[in-house]
Amino acid sequence: MSGQPAYLGADTVDKYLDYQTLIPLLERALINFSSGREGGVVQPIRTIVPVAKYSGFLGVMPAYSTMDDALTTKVVTFYENKTASDVPSHQATVLLFEPSNGSLKAVIDGKVITDKRTAAVSVIATKLLKPSSAEVLCILGSGAQAHSHYQAFTQQFSFKEVRIWSRTRENAEKFANSVEGNVRVCSTPQEAVTNADVIVTATMSTKPVLYGDWVKPGAHINALGACRPDWRELDDILMKNSVLYVDTKEAAQKESGDIVLSGASVYAEIGEILKGTKPALAEKTTIFKSVGMAIEDTVSAKLVHDCWVKSKAGD
Repeated sequence: MSGQPAYLGADTVDKYLDYQTLIPLLERALINFSSGREGGVVQPIRTIVPVAKYSGFLGVMPAYSTMDDALTTKVVTFYENKTASDVPSHQATVLLFEPSNGSLKAVIDGKVITDKRTAAVSVIATKLLKPSSAEVLCILGSGAQAHSHYQAFTQQFSFKEVRIWSRTRENAEKFANSVEGNVRVCSTPQEAVTNADVIVTATMSTKPVLYGDWVKPGAHINALGACRPDWRELDDILMKNSVLYVDTKEAAQKESGDIVLSGASVYAEIGEILKGTKPALAEKTTIFKSVGMAIEDTVSAKLVHDCWVKSKAGD
């Protein structure tokens, strides 16, 4: 394509990024990433610039996939204490380049990509690690990731009960009223977590909101927040008494406060389970600590752009 780069907004991304198509692409990307050089993924740890004056951060996340011949950089901002504002705590843009010459092909809304690819990877981890009989889903948090995970999990699994807790009950009730299906609003995180089979923590908390003493043995936890080395969502008891899986060992051991501050050992990357080089110990209490990877954005952005190009060719 020549001329100015295309701009693909949130509606376009949402239209072309469906979980049925996205999940297999992300499974392959996770395998490629965990395969070292033979997987063809070039992905440095993201660069983070603190914006201390406003309690914010700017992250830059480049990646290149030789298998997909796709080159992108995601620029993401995330801010604490956004409860009084309509501006999302996380915002992002993905730049898609032509790998052969470096020209910019598209500027793509990155927020929807981030929300959906994160939920899709959590689905992948949960399929591998959840207990054989998983009837109760618990979500701690009520923001964008809570919504995307609810959408993906209720589409991909059959839970008999879904519970939600948020720091403010008003936000939890708004969440429950905004989604299809019955959601039980809980007054405390302990109430939400007790006897839950699958737990999602999607908060901006800097201190633990989930404690090991509350968690049912054999439950599976998808931990999405605490993306800074001094932030926590999970307490030491849970971290040290669970089998810990991650998307990327290198980044998780540097960026995740849950891992850094607890001293917990990473058992495996999800890509290693998918490859068959490490087992999924679903009979144990398991945690998937998701820090998010640029390669996930890369394959998602390429999928959106390819679908958009095909739609234009058909006009």
